[in-house]
Amino acid sequence: MIMDRKRVTIVFILMLVCLAMLVWINAVTGSVSIPPGEVISAVLGRSSDEMWTNIIMNIRLPRMIAAIVLGGCLALSGYLLQTFFDNPIVGPFVLGISSGAKLTVALTLIFLLSKGRNIGSFGMIVSAFAGAMMAMVFVLLISSKTRSMSLLVICGIMIGYICSAITDFVVTFADDSNIVNLHNWSMGSLSGINMTQVTIMSVLALVCLACAVCMSKPISAYRLGQAYAASMGVNIRLLKVMLIVISSLLAASVTAFAGPISFVGIAVPHLVGNTVRTSSPAVMIPSCFLGGAVVTLMCDCIARSIFAPTEVSISSVTAVLLVPVVIRMMLGRRKNAG
Repeated sequence: MIMDRKRVTIVFILMLVCLAMLVWINAVTGSVSIPPGEVISAVLGRSSDEMWTNIIMNIRLPRMIAAIVLGGCLALSGYLLQTFFDNPIVGPFVLGISSGAKLTVALTLIFLLSKGRNIGSFGMIVSAFAGAMMAMVFVLLISSKTRSMSLLVICGIMIGYICSAITDFVVTFADDSNIVNLHNWSMGSLSGINMTQVTIMSVLALVCLACAVCMSKPISAYRLGQAYAASMGVNIRLLKVMLIVISSLLAASVTAFAGPISFVGIAVPHLVGNTVRTSSPAVMIPSCFLGGAVVTLMCDCIARSIFAPTEVSISSVTAVLLVPVVIRMMLGRRKNAG
């Protein structure tokens, strides 16, 4: 597909404008409404109201950055998985990767808390990555036995349900009050994230994004067929390993900090691809990251504001808004196939 540079530039500008608007809306709205002038004063360190400064700097700002970073991670993970399997209806949530990460994080937290010990951000990421890779191994084993992508997706969903059921069972019957509080996390939530966690997830996301951008040319060749990519000098085995590791690490980082967030990894690459109208990985990789940031920040704003002070699961909001997109995409593929 020929790339329209003007269109791509306009789309990027519009997404940046939308992101800036959503940041502003998230800063001033919530269970406590803050005057716009006080938001600016709090960011500049000039606010005279300590409560508003605390809300902006310690609660809303970390949460907004987390939504931007983790949303971008989810969308990029989905794009890399769709490239690997050559199918636009796969993603970390559908293939059970997020659920596998959720299971190992929950089990690790429960074990350590029962021993009176805490786990740091690095430990949560390692635990989540182990679970994500475990689920990915199952998916790869299934994909080696069948060429049916529909069967692969169904098996991925089953793996996700099994992991989620075990997680919910363990969390429900936990005795420790801190463990019981894991219920909100297991449903998908960005609440309680601090700047230390934001720093860790941002560094991890930037490293993965940089690696994905550096892989743009090999990915572009891979999308034209493995035989063509091999003839162009691409190391197919290494590329596949990198796609698996990076996509799993991105999905694991999201689950470690926010729990499973549904359908962003499937729908956003599709929406972005239809908007920029190019399949070039050099464009799709950064635009998917930016698109995921916009969509996740918007959904988190809805999750914490629409029923304020009650907060709903962000995964529920993403499901309501993005499932119709996925259904339309599947119907479009079936129509084209027919």
